Amino acid sequence: MRALTWHGKHNVQVDTVPDPQIVNPRDAIIKVTSTAICGSDLHLYDSMIPGMSNGDILGHEFMGVVEDVGPGSTLKVGQRVVVPFVIACGSCFFCGKQQFSACDNSNPADKSDASEIAYGYPVAGLFGYSHLTGGYAGGQAEYVRVPYSDVGPLVIPDGIEDEKVLFLTDIFPTGWMAAENAGIEPGDTVVVWGCGPVGLFTIKSALLQGAARVIAIDHQPRRLELARANGAEVLNYHEVKVREALMEMTAGIGPDACIDAVGMEAHGFAPDNILDAVKQETRLGTDRQHALREAIMACRKGGRVSVPGVYGGIGDKFPLGAFMEKGLTIKTGQTHVQKYLPELLQLILDGKIDTTDLISHILPLERGPEGYKHFHDDPNEWTKVVLKPH
Repeated sequence: MRALTWHGKHNVQVDTVPDPQIVNPRDAIIKVTSTAICGSDLHLYDSMIPGMSNGDILGHEFMGVVEDVGPGSTLKVGQRVVVPFVIACGSCFFCGKQQFSACDNSNPADKSDASEIAYGYPVAGLFGYSHLTGGYAGGQAEYVRVPYSDVGPLVIPDGIEDEKVLFLTDIFPTGWMAAENAGIEPGDTVVVWGCGPVGLFTIKSALLQGAARVIAIDHQPRRLELARANGAEVLNYHEVKVREALMEMTAGIGPDACIDAVGMEAHGFAPDNILDAVKQETRLGTDRQHALREAIMACRKGGRVSVPGVYGGIGDKFPLGAFMEKGLTIKTGQTHVQKYLPELLQLILDGKIDTTDLISHILPLERGPEGYKHFHDDPNEWTKVVLKPH
């Protein structure tokens, strides 16, 4: 089959690779009909995530048609499914609490595994996202093996196009959980740093969950336009001092909830971020935390901070004093996708949310390397790239 594979920094290729096979009774083989490039994939493209090997198949946002199943799968050949990017067994302690992204059994790690050394515990398995998360082949391919297929995939009704449900795999539930983690109350002002795909779904979700105001921060004109079209007030951080502007917009109190949808590769010209970038390039640090620091400093006393943006390692200059003295609450984590799928699918079927407005390009899989390059280099025009393997 054909698949997008990783060959080092800024080097994604289309290769012919072996077809996936059933290796466990609970496996299924999915013929991929649509897959997408995620902002998190750019961390791999930039070689910011360790544990990648030459030839690894990329991609964790995908859906398709069931091609084959093991005897332990509950799926049937021919069903259309969306597949959560998180791989979960469904039966461990964490899955029992619907904390699927903390699954204890889906990452085949041992005690020397790098993810346990870095994070204290092995992280759950993820599709196409390095050997820290299990080394599973991703879905930017013609076919993919899905472990624990009796737990993860959601069967999609016929008659609804892929583009309306594809983002159930990751960015829609990620935005939804980000808003949920912000503990939104009636009348709240919520601020979202970053108007990429996750940030846009966070804006949509915050308003659906009852926020009175959402303020979105970015500098890309097209992304700010999309945020405004989805009901947000917008701030261009190249044009204003963000914290001062937020204080003025909230009568000097500050936002009730601040959401960092940017993560480890935050942009900006603030001195702290320039120093982070230098440390990142010289491997003296791993994460640029400018957006997170700004969110903590801007949040009102007693407010909440939610962090769906991906962070991978360590950083410094964390404003711990402000965090403590203001009595903030912070929640973060990879998304428990399986927990949210039925509810979010119903929102789509009821027409309560537009899941397609951020798609800027639909390309064949063979143009995947081009999609990666433009999504990375021109985020203003390339807001979301969907790939069609067949």
